[in-house]
Amino acid sequence: MTDPRPPASKPPARKPVAGGAPLALSLIVGAVVGALYGQPSIGLLIGLGIGVAIGLLIWWRDRAR
Repeated sequence: MTDPRPPASKPPARKPVAGGAPLALSLIVGAVVGALYGQPSIGLLIGLGIGVAIGLLIWWRDRAR
């Protein structure tokens, strides 16, 4: 009788690094700091830009390893 399970594959040699947490935190911090200055939308956009930059740096560094 055949086994219905697929053959076990080897796990990756290293695990990728996640960059979502810095993105989420920078959005929250940007909105809060922007709200303190009376401009939450601009703070959110600045936080988004910083978070995307950090996420791209993390991705680039992880890819280079």
